[in-house]
Amino acid sequence: MIASGPVSAVRILLDYRPALRQRTGVGEYVHELARALAESTPAGESLLLFSASWKDRVSEDAVPGLETVDRRIPVRWLNFAWHRLGWPPAERLAGRALDVACSAHPLLMPARDAAQVVTVHDLDFLDHPERTRAEIRRDYPALAARHARRADGVLVVSNHTAGEVERRLGVPSARIAVCPPGRPGWSRRAAEPAHGCILFLGTLEPRKNLGTLLEAYARLVAGWPEAPRLVLAGRPTPDAAPLVARASEPPLAGRVDLPGYIEPDDRLGLFNGALVLVMPSHLEGFGLPALEAMTRGVPVIAANRGALPEVVGAAGRLFDPGDPEDLTAALTEVLGSRERRERMREAGWHESARYTWAGTAGRVREAWAAAVDARRAGRG
Repeated sequence: MIASGPVSAVRILLDYRPALRQRTGVGEYVHELARALAESTPAGESLLLFSASWKDRVSEDAVPGLETVDRRIPVRWLNFAWHRLGWPPAERLAGRALDVACSAHPLLMPARDAAQVVTVHDLDFLDHPERTRAEIRRDYPALAARHARRADGVLVVSNHTAGEVERRLGVPSARIAVCPPGRPGWSRRAAEPAHGCILFLGTLEPRKNLGTLLEAYARLVAGWPEAPRLVLAGRPTPDAAPLVARASEPPLAGRVDLPGYIEPDDRLGLFNGALVLVMPSHLEGFGLPALEAMTRGVPVIAANRGALPEVVGAAGRLFDPGDPEDLTAALTEVLGSRERRERMREAGWHESARYTWAGTAGRVREAWAAAVDARRAGRG
């Protein structure tokens, strides 16, 4: 992995497009990273937020203290030109010289002179392109390995993803920087709610494995009619229509709430009403809701796949995401013991303290400096 070293003053263009609308995992990461960078800007650093869309505009104060570059270009047009044609260069869109062009995704932001850095959250698109849509399905499986190997630096959000990028994309570990997200600035709640819910938070899509969650919850209700309600909070994709329909049919009818996308400022209230958070995903490159839950004092029941065991550590109750019966057993075990939940809350709070946005910003800056050095060395 990229080692610590002196950080050079640089001119950076950071792709802010994932944070334009309804911030989910990648968008939240970009936005909070930008905020942390803005709060600790060293002398000589110039950080620009880049956005491009035909209809959605980024506000000039999206992140106080940072300048924005906003271009009225259709997203699909720009993605095709960048991914397939390698044009136009970041310097042309920014209207100035750059030292770093940092993409929020696995594919490069073209540049004439700037060091090119990509960000990889997970590699699920390689094994399951059917779970993706649009440009991600078209371009990521075909181009990600080539782009990652060409990049001067690769940012990843977990040690799990770092290992996958090295093994599957062929990127040397020296060019990979682990830069996990930080926990929110919430205090730990004093007590759990008297009548809390079982919470899932995330986009309602096949990769999140909600079919297993609904099956496990149906089994739970069959043996425990007074079980807490299930809340599936998140924006449903078109592929989630069968899951949404199933949640409205017996035996789940009237027991499952679907509030839709939750604005970032409303997530704290959502966690306040939860007894447990369940993350049944087939794969998570990190699992930000788990970190948010632990920060607030909500026990986490998580799949034993991807980066989730790394993130929750000893604080979570892990289960096999392919086995609904195992998830039912986990729910029964945790919901049936207040003492168990209290131990999990205490452990989760301590686990979450490992992750700070200030630390993330520092690691990203070190990775940018290393990428600039690699670019110069390659040209030399």
